[in-house]
Amino acid sequence: MKSKIIVNFIFFVTALMMYLGCTQNPKWTYVRAINFEKVTPLGIVKDGNLLWVSDSDNNEVIKTDLNGNIIETHKDFERPMHIVMDNGKLFIPEYSADTITIMTGNKRSHLALKNKLDAPAGIDVKGDAYAIADFYNHRIVYHANGEDLTFGKKGKVNGAFHYPTDIQFANNMIYIADAYNNRIQVFDEKGKFKQSIGNEDGMNAATGIYVNDQFIFVTDFENSRVLIYDLAGQLLQILDNQLDKPTDVILDDDKIYVTNYKGKSISVFEYKK
Repeated sequence: MKSKIIVNFIFFVTALMMYLGCTQNPKWTYVRAINFEKVTPLGIVKDGNLLWVSDSDNNEVIKTDLNGNIIETHKDFERPMHIVMDNGKLFIPEYSADTITIMTGNKRSHLALKNKLDAPAGIDVKGDAYAIADFYNHRIVYHANGEDLTFGKKGKVNGAFHYPTDIQFANNMIYIADAYNNRIQVFDEKGKFKQSIGNEDGMNAATGIYVNDQFIFVTDFENSRVLIYDLAGQLLQILDNQLDKPTDVILDDDKIYVTNYKGKSISVFEYKK
């Protein structure tokens, strides 16, 4: 009995030290804000030393430098959402038009789709492959290797969705921000469910996601937080300062850029070794 108590105590102390290390000694710390006057940023992608930002309130997409100076403004979209860039092309889900617009320079075209969308909220593209978060259909539309696949339905069980909003290919998997199930879901490239992340972390609207070979970042909209996980789903850090209804997040060169939908700004966090 005594040895069991000692083991439990050691486990408790270890867990406490891990928690304190996560909350009191963050790896990423806030460094500055990129402020806008009229832009309400929703989606974001980095293009060299510039940023593309979707503004669904004003139905436009802007290109800005890292100080918030607007270089280009492209108008007449219908609620542009979570955007992505691939091979110099900007892919823009138009939520109210049920289409994906491709912008190459100033030219616009549309992604040819076999499946009818209902409010596309996010897209990721890698060459000829793409995956779309089909918001009101509560499913994923996926195309790869010349084949079309849809998976998911409305629900709360693993493999089902409640308004998916953002999506990304990474690590030979598909990661999805399952907004109102308050979690991230992970699928393989055949659409088979693999993992659910964040269920116990009190998220309230998981809206944006970014994944690399080490970390998963997700914006927790209503709680004005960004949660950072490892690929196994272990919570590593919570960013909850200088954020105001965040909707999207990207990582570039050890810096995190977070769009503040309500705050009309982008918060920048830097990795501290």
